[in-house]
Amino acid sequence: QVQLVESGGGLVQPGGSLRLSCAASGSIFSIYSMGWYRQAPGNQRELVAAITNSGSGNYADSVKGRFAISRDNAKSVYLQMNSLKPEDTAVYYCNAQIDTGPIIRRYWGQGTQVTVSS
Repeated sequence: QVQLVESGGGLVQPGGSLRLSCAASGSIFSIYSMGWYRQAPGNQRELVAAITNSGSGNYADSVKGRFAISRDNAKSVYLQMNSLKPEDTAVYYCNAQIDTGPIIRRYWGQGTQVTVSS
């Protein structure tokens, strides 16, 4: 059983910062790309940032220069969010492409709420 567990969401004022963490656990052979998506009420889920297992990252245009994605080992990914804006308010989901041996598929975390408001 593979699990992705996120943490680090919360309420922050505009211009503030938050750091999201995501850790994968379970019967994992290897993890390829990991990333963060978000979904605001009434909107579709969208990619925020992703990083390959070689450390190559890509970002949505709306967060370039403000957010940074990183991995410190094979099973954890982080999202440093700076200069937060009200429009960054959403539920943020961790996503990973995981090889469990028999299959390779994408897994999702349960989501963590980020609210940017004064």
